Amino acid sequence: MPLLQSNYTPTFLFKNGHVSTIFPNVFRKIKDVTQKRERIELHDGDFIDIDWSYTISKNVKKVAIIVHGLEGNAQRQYILGTARHLNHNNWDVIAVNLRNCSGEVNRLYRSYNAGVSEDIDQIINHVISKYSYTNISLCGFSLGGNIILKYLGEDRQLATQIKAATAISAPCDLYDSLLAINKTKNIIYEKRFIRHLKEKLLERQNVFPDKITVEEITTCKSLMDIDNLYTSKAHGYKDAIDYYTKCSSLQFLKNIKVPTLVLNAKNDSFLGDQCYPIDEAKKNDHLFLEIPDYGGHVGFYLPGKAYYNEQRTLDFFEKQGG
Repeated sequence: MPLLQSNYTPTFLFKNGHVSTIFPNVFRKIKDVTQKRERIELHDGDFIDIDWSYTISKNVKKVAIIVHGLEGNAQRQYILGTARHLNHNNWDVIAVNLRNCSGEVNRLYRSYNAGVSEDIDQIINHVISKYSYTNISLCGFSLGGNIILKYLGEDRQLATQIKAATAISAPCDLYDSLLAINKTKNIIYEKRFIRHLKEKLLERQNVFPDKITVEEITTCKSLMDIDNLYTSKAHGYKDAIDYYTKCSSLQFLKNIKVPTLVLNAKNDSFLGDQCYPIDEAKKNDHLFLEIPDYGGHVGFYLPGKAYYNEQRTLDFFEKQGG
């Protein structure tokens, strides 16, 4: 599918990628979304928590499943903003808390990573078995976008209820994204990620002292160190490179058969060149790629309630049978 022309043109201040990235995290406050938590018991004995929000319409047959990014949760402002916009337009919403992201340490040593498509599959199967939605659409942000794209392109039989998907600021090539984050201009973001991840690991060490030591955690100086120490090993990969290689969604895009929109800003400093799947989009009629000049990483600010990515997600879902 040819690349989509983007009409996202923010005001001057938000043409700066760092402003677009930081502003929503610091200044956006969404308080009018009411969420109700449901716990799903997983096949391996662990659990995952999902947070529902509902439209006021009755007997709705449409539900969107939204997946957050690295060290996020279902209460991030970008999740709540998307949920609110969809709720106001006759969609129920499930905001996923990936394992160990709902405020409670999970039962197993493993947690989440950029390729945990099996957890998404279990959530979807749970929704199909328990509820009567005829349209299930998916939206993933950053790491969550990679998970959604990987899920759709893997060798599995997808439920007929899955009608569309959007991936916002998706690091389609995980190693290329890591190299981008490692650049000096991103040092503030990188240090923040490292600090939060190490705090989470120390929580896990307290529960699983035989699996990992405090010394091993404190000596980690980079995201790759953490992925070599924990992420890869806890999830069955040889090392960080093996994890990045096998979990990057780029290799799965050619197999996607559900209408899918990838929205990656050109000035997203978290994404390297390989995270813009231009060739893959040109060769796959089901894959739509929009590369606005602006937007930063999960930014896309617009004045008013709904951001550009929220509007595009709703529009895309509706056009695909919503």
